[in-house]
Amino acid sequence: MPTSSSPASSTSRASPEPTQDLIIGTGQAGKPLAGALAEAGRRVAIVERDRVGGTCVVRGCTPTKTMVASARVAHLARRASDYGVQTGDVAVDLSRVRARKREIVDSWSRGSRKGLERHPTLELIEGEARFAGPRTVTVHAADGSLLRHLEAERIFINTGARPRIPDLPGLAEVHPLDSTSIMELDRVPEHLVILGGGFIGLEFGQMFRRFGAQVTILERADRLAPGEDEDVAAAIHEILAEDGLDIRTGAAAARVEAAGPRSTGAGDRGVRIHLEDGRAVEGSHLLVATGRVPNTDALDPGIAGVALDPRGFVEVDERLRTSAEGVWALGDVAGSPPFTHMAYDDFRVVKANLLDGGDRTTKGRIPTWTVFTDPQLGRVGLTEAEARKEGLDVRVATLPMSRVARAIEMDETRGLMKAVVEAGTHRILGAAILGIEGGEIAAALQFAMMGDLPWTALRDAPISHPTLAESLNNLFATLDE
Repeated sequence: MPTSSSPASSTSRASPEPTQDLIIGTGQAGKPLAGALAEAGRRVAIVERDRVGGTCVVRGCTPTKTMVASARVAHLARRASDYGVQTGDVAVDLSRVRARKREIVDSWSRGSRKGLERHPTLELIEGEARFAGPRTVTVHAADGSLLRHLEAERIFINTGARPRIPDLPGLAEVHPLDSTSIMELDRVPEHLVILGGGFIGLEFGQMFRRFGAQVTILERADRLAPGEDEDVAAAIHEILAEDGLDIRTGAAAARVEAAGPRSTGAGDRGVRIHLEDGRAVEGSHLLVATGRVPNTDALDPGIAGVALDPRGFVEVDERLRTSAEGVWALGDVAGSPPFTHMAYDDFRVVKANLLDGGDRTTKGRIPTWTVFTDPQLGRVGLTEAEARKEGLDVRVATLPMSRVARAIEMDETRGLMKAVVEAGTHRILGAAILGIEGGEIAAALQFAMMGDLPWTALRDAPISHPTLAESLNNLFATLDE
């Protein structure tokens, strides 16, 4: 497969090069779609302005979960005596953690590139894509020079999202960390302050606390993880506070300023965050974790007739078609749930409709995700609050992890299991599993929901003992009490 990054000829400037399919972005929807189209005999060009692999491989799932694993090892080493194992002092070499992370990311990105290169009719073009008209795209180098001018029968947008930087006075001057740059630190911060108590902030907060940093989380809402039920959010708060994080809710930042060099001599200026209530918090480093915004600004989508919603996401229908004929959008940029598995399912939808003669849509998908705090939060379906808001007659089953046999044996009893069911039909509506391997247990519930099993089937199933999944017997048995 050819790879192009050379400047376009004067001919290509005047007359765009034709191709059949053009994909913008090599993320978890764009890359497999490019391969599938090429396998079907289509001439495909795929444009990437960064590294092949998209957010998940380069800046998201792969690097963060690699570092989460290092942090858990440090945590378990400090807990060794709880299991009757004697160890010495535990120290974290963040440069080695970073090196391990880089090695895995590099390996996976190379693998993604090789997966594209094996297709003879697929061309990878490295540069930034910008619409020049209907189904017409120019590709530019970092210095703005034109590399290619392409016209395609079909275009697929898979440009993802990036960290949102709030409009906060003084923020730009202190050069805050984001969810990408924080993973490039080679030394553990003395005191990491995090703006935002959502899932990104919680994962990094616990991680760096386990690496040895003092950590303060500032969340403007009245509780962490505002999208979760209050009891689940309270349990997350309790766990992180037990781990030594300083959590401040109802803490809205008003402005930021540099606070001078830190006493550790680490070479980083400190930062002071002034809150709207007049208080101030100082730290050595600031991580901004206040959400993500879609990568549509550089695309100039309007010139191609591609409509955006008020937040900047590409508007799509249930088959991921945009307002422009022959243009689709997939993954985060299309407002799909911001998870790798959902972007990949967007690929499945488009592939089914364009290549397999199907009529698949995004409707009816059961939302599911895992937050990789420790213990994990595995989520599937509706929360209790969402179910009640829909007017459903619900019953709620809860079980503390301290009553789960396998969790007790592992000495991992923090958290709870919670399931929401519909009273009349016994249908499982959703669940939150905050516990050891919570994501795996939530996946088992997702399968049950996909098969439309009633909660009584999980209550009565002979599940292997002693496993964590077996606790579903006891969780749903609480509905009989």
